[in-house]
Amino acid sequence: MTKGIRAEYWDGMRREMNAISDASAELSRTRCASVLSETHRGDQRVNERYPITLELQYKLLNKGRVEHLGIGRTLNISSGGVLFEADALLPATGPIELAMSWPFLLEGICNLKLVMRGRIVRCDTNSKVIAVRAEHHEFHTAGVRSPKGPTMVAGAVS
Repeated sequence: MTKGIRAEYWDGMRREMNAISDASAELSRTRCASVLSETHRGDQRVNERYPITLELQYKLLNKGRVEHLGIGRTLNISSGGVLFEADALLPATGPIELAMSWPFLLEGICNLKLVMRGRIVRCDTNSKVIAVRAEHHEFHTAGVRSPKGPTMVAGAVS
């Protein structure tokens, strides 16, 4: 990708993230008030965080092998990382892969999944809230959403 296309891509992503953020801001503020206040205290992050709730699946990795699978939901997200709540207590450090269903369709018809690989950088004692620093992220296509309305099946309308 050229630098201009990459800049356009991230501008579009920022607009989409802002739209999602606006739509879910009140819900996220209510659920995450204590977490957000903690993350913004003395905050020196380079990447802007968006309070977005997305369902996710995670894989704890060890030397490239999957050691544990689980589910969770994001509390906030940026291009540099994710803060999420896991379904179980996780180690305080280590490699992890996250897969999140993206709330926008590609070309209006194809579901997307954001896959992010990185490292756990914070996991407070006895807390399921996990901070991950992204080392790599990419979008994968996740199937085509069927069009609304009747469909043709073997010559009959269903």
